[in-house]
Amino acid sequence: MTALEDVDTWIAEQLPLLIEKYDVPGAAVAVLAGGEVIDHAAGLLSRTTEVEATVDSVFQIGSITKVWTATLVMQLVDEGALDLDVPIRTYLPEFAIADESVAEKITTRQLLKHTAGFEGDIFTDTGSGDDCVEKYLAVLHEVPQLFPPDTMFSYNNAGYCVLGRLVEVLRGKPYDVSLREHLITPLGLTHTATDPYEAILFRAAVGHLQPEPDAPAQAAPVWALTRSNIPAGSMLAMRPRDLVAFARMHLDGGTAADGTRVLEAATVAAMQVPQVELPDLGLMGTHWGLGWELFETPDGVLVGHDGNTIGQAAFLRVVPEKGVVIALLTNGGDAFSLYRDLYSHLLSELADVTLPALPAPPTEPETIDASRYVGTYSAEVFDIDVTQDDAGRIWMDLTPSGIAEELGEKAERKELVHYAGDSLIPVEADRGMFMPHAFLGDDGDGHALYLHVGRAVRRAGA
Repeated sequence: MTALEDVDTWIAEQLPLLIEKYDVPGAAVAVLAGGEVIDHAAGLLSRTTEVEATVDSVFQIGSITKVWTATLVMQLVDEGALDLDVPIRTYLPEFAIADESVAEKITTRQLLKHTAGFEGDIFTDTGSGDDCVEKYLAVLHEVPQLFPPDTMFSYNNAGYCVLGRLVEVLRGKPYDVSLREHLITPLGLTHTATDPYEAILFRAAVGHLQPEPDAPAQAAPVWALTRSNIPAGSMLAMRPRDLVAFARMHLDGGTAADGTRVLEAATVAAMQVPQVELPDLGLMGTHWGLGWELFETPDGVLVGHDGNTIGQAAFLRVVPEKGVVIALLTNGGDAFSLYRDLYSHLLSELADVTLPALPAPPTEPETIDASRYVGTYSAEVFDIDVTQDDAGRIWMDLTPSGIAEELGEKAERKELVHYAGDSLIPVEADRGMFMPHAFLGDDGDGHALYLHVGRAVRRAGA
């Protein structure tokens, strides 16, 4: 029996048990190894309708869409229509943010690697028409600059919407049409939807949210985020096998299964070259490439991306040297813990890769003076207040705003303790994770300028 046959049997046995263990309503997984693909599904697409998940069901892939957007951008580079290192205004003269001196310098490369530096969580609804991404650019005119371009990494959804508009302008067609004509069709994908109208033609998963902590996940009241954010990951849905086919094209030097050239081999390689190093957050990659998230491990580099939408979570990992791809799509519950259990086994069995240990609070944390960290840090979708009480305990109060509040996110209070260096970590896990909170920079008065949780959140008033 081959290693792939072994894991095929293991997934069939374990996936139903894992979704029950972690209160995940439904999940589907596809694996490529040794040139062969296997897939499995378990659970329900919706706890309201009780429709069962199958391997041909479509789930939203969330921000994994960003790798698709990056691929569309790099196709334009291959064609000689785009230079990554000239100001993006060369192609989008209407691009503007609050800081005009920065707007005129930001490049496509900086957007691809999340180093442009402006506020990135902008989810304004600009309608469902074909001009929604075009209209979205006008929303950014008052968006603040958080740091000078190329000085640090900060995950930026808005930047990828700008890239989507770049594709529209250079292709002369809406983003989702470009997606279908230049990726979905050439790759021969048969179960891929760019909007709810296409998704309804398949067995489509519905996201699930927890109304209260420790309560069972329930079907979300809406299916997708606004269409204007589709280049960043608001709508694209597919089955895991189709996501694996996309990743396989990158694995195979830019060619589809039928030999169609989708990207130049050198371009595929360039997308996987580290462009920027991330703070040590433990739950994200170590570096970012051109679209791809990169995870350096003692056993080699993993290439991938994760995605989260309204109650749906997606995970994609590629081991280029071993020819292995794993895609997991879920619709609620503790999806991260499911991912860890599943991928730990599959990567070990198929690629001799051990996932790094997750960050966790020390058993006996030291009491520290947190005055450098105390303060309010504000972003578009939340405010975070860090305080220290008279007993020396450190607290973080998060207040959601904007679309986060509209989607039912609740205010929360967590105790933080010292983790390492200039990082604090929660005492209690959130959905199976302890997310380190890194404090960076200096406001000139001895206080941290940024709280970094994947995004650089600037100290209010600094």
